[in-house]
Formats: sequence, C-alpha cells, structure tokens
Amino acid sequence: MKLPPPDRARWLAQHIVPHERAIRSWLARRTHDLDIDDIIQEMYARLASLEDAQSIRNPRQYAAQTAISIALNLARHARVVPMIPLGDFEEIGLASLEPSPERAVNSQEELRELEKTLQELPPLCRKAFLLRRVDGLSQREVAETLGISVKTVEKYMARSVRFLIDIYGRGGVAGAQVSKGGAVVDAVEGDRTQLRR
Repeated sequence: MKLPPPDRARWLAQHIVPHERAIRSWLARRTHDLDIDDIIQEMYARLASLEDAQSIRNPRQYAAQTAISIALNLARHARVVPMIPLGDFEEIGLASLEPSPERAVNSQEELRELEKTLQELPPLCRKAFLLRRVDGLSQREVAETLGISVKTVEKYMARSVRFLIDIYGRGGVAGAQVSKGGAVVDAVEGDRTQLRR
C-alpha cells in the first residue's frame, strides 16, 4: 500500500484521529455483527487516498459518513446467501426437496378430503372461493365471471373461510365434522350449529 504524503498524514492526525473514538462508539451501538476495526481501517484508507482532503469543510462528518457507508456495504454483502447447486444438498446432509412417497399419498388424501368438504358449500359460494383462492382471480374478476357484485363475492369468501375454520380449525387440523344435513358438529364439544347457506 502506498503511504499517504506527510501533509495528508498530518491532516488525518489533526482532523480525523480526534473523532475516531466517537465514530467507533457510534458504530459499536449500531453494528453488532461487523468488525469495527475493519471499518475504521477502510475509512482511513479511503480518506488517505482522497485527491484533495483540504476542501472537506467538516472532516468529522465526512469521516463518519464514510464509516457508515462502509458499514452499510459490509452489512449488505454479509446478507448475500451463496447459491448451492441442487445436487449438493445431500452432500451436506440435508434431506431431498422431493416429498417422500408417504407424504405424497397423505397430500393426495388431504386434497380429496378438502374437495369433499368444499362440496358442502353452496355452489356459487364454492365457485367464488375456488376462483379466488385456487385460480387467483381478484374479487372484481370473480364477480364478473359469476355475474354477481363484488360485495357478494366478499360475503361468499367470508362464508367459505368461516366454514373452513369451523371444519378444520385455525391450525388446519380437522376440529369439526360436517353431517350430510349441513350441520357442523364440533368433534371435541359435540355441539351442533346449523351452517347458513
């Protein structure tokens, strides 16, 4: 590394070194995973390599801003996660991303059960729900497709979600059962509440 000229070293000693402690203290309060010594060293290297340091009006502020910029760049680069080729997952002991045969069968059974459960909804309500949640249409698009108002789509969606929460609970596990008459039977309590259609 090229050493700064004597006048630059004097300028650094006179205008920056007295503020180093304050800059270090500020960095220590705000940067937890970064090496403050590296930041300060890089700050000095950048300041020493400036063409004309004499034109800097507020050296303390300039040095602090330089240190902040370096810290932000280091933090940004520290967040970058290296990409691992797919074949390397097994080498490093991670399980395959493909579901196991048992999980695939369970998923198919769960989908069939959900399909059967959704059949309990009134036809238009079910269709609105499927268009919105499965096909990804907006409420306006669902309303246009079904020839109903957006407000009605909102009501159908709320009804469908309430129905599914009553059936499966908030955790996705069946907490209630539906009888053929449309009544919801809570499996834990045994209470029956009539499903509004």
